[in-house]
Amino acid sequence: MEEMFMRRAVVLSCQGVAEGGGPFGAVVVKAGVIIGEGRNNVVPGQDPTQHAEVVAIRAACAALGTHDLSGATLYTSCEPCPMCLAATWWARIGEIVYGNDRADAARIGFDDAAIYEEVARPMPARALPIRRLLSEEAIAAFQLWDAKPDKIRY
Repeated sequence: MEEMFMRRAVVLSCQGVAEGGGPFGAVVVKAGVIIGEGRNNVVPGQDPTQHAEVVAIRAACAALGTHDLSGATLYTSCEPCPMCLAATWWARIGEIVYGNDRADAARIGFDDAAIYEEVARPMPARALPIRRLLSEEAIAAFQLWDAKPDKIRY
């Protein structure tokens, strides 16, 4: 069964190339059923977040009417980049199954090594400047959230 899901991710990755996107495809499966699928649409969609995994996660959440995909599996044609890995964590997907790995992706120009290295550095040593501003004002929303009795944690 899981070979079928991975094959669908591979088909989507090839469709993505044919339609002007990148060579990545993904499906989200829960209880043996595909509940979301996606292919890379970064260039055609003019949106750097339209990676196959994120598109598939969005579709799965819309299909189920929830932000919580606990118990689901992500089948993806390539090891997820840091953004897609984080989205998978936030969605609470229980497992990732992938075809190509990050070294395969790097060989064709999709190299995420700099991002992995950047995240591991202390903030003052990062290549992309990051700084704090108006923290005394920004904390107000956190205080509202913390006091909210009917919040839905995610």
